[in-house]
Amino acid sequence: MKVNREMKHLYVGGLGQEISETDLQNQFSRFAEVLDVEITQKDDQGNPQKIFAYINISVAEADLKKCMSVLNKTKWKGGALQIQLAKERILKIWLMEYHSGCHLFLWSSSAFLPK
Repeated sequence: MKVNREMKHLYVGGLGQEISETDLQNQFSRFAEVLDVEITQKDDQGNPQKIFAYINISVAEADLKKCMSVLNKTKWKGGALQIQLAKERILKIWLMEYHSGCHLFLWSSSAFLPK
């Protein structure tokens, strides 16, 4: 039986100061194929503040639920993980950055995937 995987965009908050993209990729690859990780360490005005990340994954629904239940609210590398699906507003910002050439992100709609 073939497992149906979908693109999902996760917000991961509560990260510790020493976290790396590789750390996140290794942690989330236990549940899904990690396509992209972006760590942010600034607030909207560019001031250092909370550390969070956006992670794009290809995952089956059952594996996503398992990932969320296992990792959400766990203490890891100096932080307490807060995991949720990224909000639509953030995805729109990523879309604008993608079209301006600032970043390379993958999208759940095939219309946004690079050919």
